[in-house]
Amino acid sequence: MIELIEDFELLDAFLITIRLALWSALFSLILGTIIAILRLAPVRVLNTAGTAYVTLLRNTPLTLIIIFTSLGLWGQLGIEPASRDSATFIIDLNFRLAVLGLTVYHAAFVCEALRSGVNTIPVGQAEAARSIGLTFAQSLRHVIMPQAFRGAITPLGNVMIALTKNTTVAVAIGVAEAAYALRNMIEFRPDVLLTAFFVIALGFVILTLPMGLLISWLSGRLAVRR
Repeated sequence: MIELIEDFELLDAFLITIRLALWSALFSLILGTIIAILRLAPVRVLNTAGTAYVTLLRNTPLTLIIIFTSLGLWGQLGIEPASRDSATFIIDLNFRLAVLGLTVYHAAFVCEALRSGVNTIPVGQAEAARSIGLTFAQSLRHVIMPQAFRGAITPLGNVMIALTKNTTVAVAIGVAEAAYALRNMIEFRPDVLLTAFFVIALGFVILTLPMGLLISWLSGRLAVRR
């Protein structure tokens, strides 16, 4: 096992997996919050746009989205979120395109998680906010969203765990993360196939198990008391 870790640079591969997960989680949380606000906004056009985004992205395979970022955005449209002057241009490009794909996909699930949090808030609180003269934006900022985030800790945590595991899809555009290392092990060391699968599976358990425990603790600690 130690030999596999050293020969195929598994620690570096999992470091890239962690970076993918962290950046994608950050951006999907931001984008998902914006989409959730669109779905809550008292404007039909914004509601429609938010609903269309969630419906389209949730029903599109993640692999297709990741491949589109490379073949579509870069290959056809020439969008390059990396500098060609860099010695690591291709590596940086593929990594950032993977982050983009993971972000836009999981933002739809973040949005739905936040909406589930909003549903835990009594309607009377929003009505009370309006009755004291708060605007929609002020109600969101001071009343709705703080409670929505607390009520959505568990579903948001589940989205983040799923995102971490879904980083393996980035192998489709050549990002050298954990699944990329597994593919190399299968190709060059088929004699240790079961060990290779075990090592990669163990790595993801080590990544996601603490997240699950943290989410459970936060859910109990920050839950809104009624």
